[in-house]
Amino acid sequence: MSIKVKRAYDPPQASDGRRLLVDRIWPRGVKKDELPLDGWVKEVAPSTQLRKWYGHDPAKWPAFQTRYFHELAEHSDAVRNIRAQARKGTVTLVFAARDVQHSHAVALKKYLEGKAR
Repeated sequence: MSIKVKRAYDPPQASDGRRLLVDRIWPRGVKKDELPLDGWVKEVAPSTQLRKWYGHDPAKWPAFQTRYFHELAEHSDAVRNIRAQARKGTVTLVFAARDVQHSHAVALKKYLEGKAR
C-alpha cells in the first residue's frame, strides 16, 4: 500500500497517483478548476468540533490523534475505499494545513496504514 501526503498548494506530480482531498472545507485561495483531484473525501476529515478544539496546537497532537481515530472508526466505508485504492496504486492525501507534521492527513495516513493505536 502506497500512501503519500501533500499540501494542496504544492504542485502535482505524476508520482502522486490518485489525488484525494481529505479536508472538510475547500483550500483557501485555490480555484476548484486549478486543483487536480481524483476525489474529495470529506467524510475522513476531522469534525468541525475536533478541528476547532485542536487548532493545530502541537501540544494537543497525541490527544488529537486519539480523538480523530475514534471519528475515523465511524467512517469505515470511506476508510475502506481509500485503502482499496491504495492497494491498487499510489494515493496522495491532499490537505491545506500549513503544519505538515501535525496535520490530520499525516494522522489519516497512519490510520490507513494500520499504524494507529
